[in-house]
Amino acid sequence: MSTGSVVSTRMKTQPKMLKGGLLFRSRAKPKYITQFTRQFATLLEAGLPVVRSLDILRRHFSGDMQDALTKVKEDVEGGSNLSESLSHQGHVFDKLFVNMVRAGEAGGVLDLVLTRLAEYREKSQNLQNRIIGALMYPAAVVTIATGILTLIMMVVIPRFEIMFVEMGVELPLPTVILVAVSRTLATCWYLVLFSPVAAIIGYRLFVRTPYGRLMTDRVKLKLPVFGMILSKTAISRFCRTLGTLLQSGVPILEALTIVRNTAGNEVVANAIDGVHSAVKEGDSISDPLCQSPVFDDLAVNMIAVGEETGALDRMLLKVADTYDNEVDILVTALMSLLEPILIVFMGLTVGFIVISLFMPLIVMMNGFGTMR
Repeated sequence: MSTGSVVSTRMKTQPKMLKGGLLFRSRAKPKYITQFTRQFATLLEAGLPVVRSLDILRRHFSGDMQDALTKVKEDVEGGSNLSESLSHQGHVFDKLFVNMVRAGEAGGVLDLVLTRLAEYREKSQNLQNRIIGALMYPAAVVTIATGILTLIMMVVIPRFEIMFVEMGVELPLPTVILVAVSRTLATCWYLVLFSPVAAIIGYRLFVRTPYGRLMTDRVKLKLPVFGMILSKTAISRFCRTLGTLLQSGVPILEALTIVRNTAGNEVVANAIDGVHSAVKEGDSISDPLCQSPVFDDLAVNMIAVGEETGALDRMLLKVADTYDNEVDILVTALMSLLEPILIVFMGLTVGFIVISLFMPLIVMMNGFGTMR
């Protein structure tokens, strides 16, 4: 089977974005950009020209992705470089993508660079998908449990309250608390409903400020278990991005600037700023990383060995693989910890409701027994 047939078969078997008009126009999701990168590299490796490859690939996408590829193709046909054409579509192709393509064009190894970029995106997305997938179960349990408890508090408890009032039973403290919560939910439901929305909006406005973003990222890194996962994920992203850029021929200072813009965490970004300044003055990468609270001794020492042996790019990718595995282990441990915590929490909540409802009934039964 020819290489062209293999590429055609791959593209037919992959899910396509839904076709749609103006009202249902699909967005350029990261997974589609990754698919495009892998297919583009395969077509170039098979010897197809850039314009022909873009023309083939753009037909297999829709929405923003198709529009962007069409404009890139037109710019390349007009005499622009591929990297320059991609930079005009910044809403789809980020600086990392553009700079790696520019390095591939300069070195005459565009297909190889695109293959490395596809591998980088695939590994990054696999890690992200594993984390999200692991959190789906506890998120679903919490959502369903919250819905059931809300229904109980707003429908069941008021009926018991009416019954207790009609019988003139003196309510014990747990029942008083339960009834008070039920009344609050019934009368101020709009506050309960919109408070999370207001909190989310306030949080997003806060993290848009430089101070808010820095403080939020610091707090995230100090959270138990979650902070360790975020820290190791940040190290993995830094090492994989920088290693991929260096391996593709991007100069070290330019690569650090790109990595800083894609760090995703202000604490890590500040550490990369220190690395950039140190390298600019002729120092090593590993020394300023020692001052960062994010990078641990293992990562710093492995990077230092990579610098000493002249294989920094390969060592960075090995560090990324190591920390990806550690993140997998931590996420698995977190899920094992969350499940019993959720069970205990639900058991305590349901137990409190049951006890609070039965205590007045017990008081009533004792009253009947005394009357007899």
